[in-house]
Amino acid sequence: MNPTHQEGNFPVHSNLKAAVSQIDITPGDVERGVDIVGHRRIVKEVRDPLKASVLLLDDGETKVAIVTLDLIYAYEPMLRGIRAIVEKETRILGANVIVAASHTHSAPFCDKDDEFVQSVIEKVGAAAKDANGNFKMASVGYGEDEISFSVNRRKVIDGRAIIRMNSDGPNDPRVKVLRFDDGESLTPMAVLMHATCHPCCFTWGDKGSQPYPDGYPRMSADFPGEARAFVEQIYGGETNALFLQGCAGDIRPNLHGHPYRCADEADIQWCGRDLGGAVVRSLAKQVTREELQTRETFYKIRVAGETVELPGKEAPVPAELMAVKVGPFLILTMPGEPMVEYVFKLEAAIADRAIPIVVGYANGRLGYIATADSYEVGGYEPEKSPLTPEAEAVILAALGRLTDKVVGDVITTFSKHPQDIAKREAEEKERSKTT
Repeated sequence: MNPTHQEGNFPVHSNLKAAVSQIDITPGDVERGVDIVGHRRIVKEVRDPLKASVLLLDDGETKVAIVTLDLIYAYEPMLRGIRAIVEKETRILGANVIVAASHTHSAPFCDKDDEFVQSVIEKVGAAAKDANGNFKMASVGYGEDEISFSVNRRKVIDGRAIIRMNSDGPNDPRVKVLRFDDGESLTPMAVLMHATCHPCCFTWGDKGSQPYPDGYPRMSADFPGEARAFVEQIYGGETNALFLQGCAGDIRPNLHGHPYRCADEADIQWCGRDLGGAVVRSLAKQVTREELQTRETFYKIRVAGETVELPGKEAPVPAELMAVKVGPFLILTMPGEPMVEYVFKLEAAIADRAIPIVVGYANGRLGYIATADSYEVGGYEPEKSPLTPEAEAVILAALGRLTDKVVGDVITTFSKHPQDIAKREAEEKERSKTT
């Protein structure tokens, strides 16, 4: 018996219901050779399974779903399919479904409507159906810790940005952890762990670094998968851990090489268990009596989304942005690889209005989202981005508008005046139709 079940139950006072399920999405024919995206290579073995997880939340009026994938992006064909099948299986509006990828660089291509993508969609549907039959009343704990393995990969020398492990560069080592509890034991129903770092411990390798100078030969969920396994093992396999990626556009594991090495087992265990240990520390503290006394008892869910046209180098680039607020927690999503400064700018604008969790790699694939300042010194991220420097202001303004809509402290978001109600209803109808 898991010792955490022997004692530690606590009362849950909440209007929120939650349900979760997890499923293996690893392709079944890896031995024939699978083309890996990110750091491209062919692999014929699996180190650890790729997973999809589905978390459903219901405040009694509004429902949302969070789908996490051990894949590089939530590309458009897969995004549409997942939203459609989650809506079919749960009756949760497709526009209320976040689909977020971990950005692992050791998973198959998933940008076309092919057999693998169809299998992922079907498996996510099965997980959503399973979760939908297992709702429980839940309260939500929150805490933060830190990881030690992430580092900025840009350094400006002689007026231009080069690739260099830069411990003095901007970084976000925080780990934000939400736990969903039914109060039956000290084991959480579900865990949302949010951290900021490229999952590219396993890479295409470099000729100067052993033991994998030609790249890692196996499929893997990289450090998020290692962390998830660690957290779930601590709780005897009786919880489900979901990973949300932050603004990791210029953040990577601090594994030195030429210019960086492909990880070995010691490296992946360090990174994965460093994150997993931070999560477990936070989870344990969140159920102490002092922490339980600070939990909310009412969790209002609000959802807003907007597809904006971002200034592009060749043409305008559409980008779906989303805001989901669950009680005091505000999830903001972007469909690409935002550089780390975005989270600091958004948090400064939000101030103490909510607890922000800024998620990249969600609801589509845009590419790099560089800061306006980065274009002045160039480097990989702004050079590869399809956007112009002016895109930053458009993104921040749009996420600010969405924040206003879901935080609920702007008069037009809760006013009972008929014209305000009519405007909100029209906006919601349009959002539901276009997503």
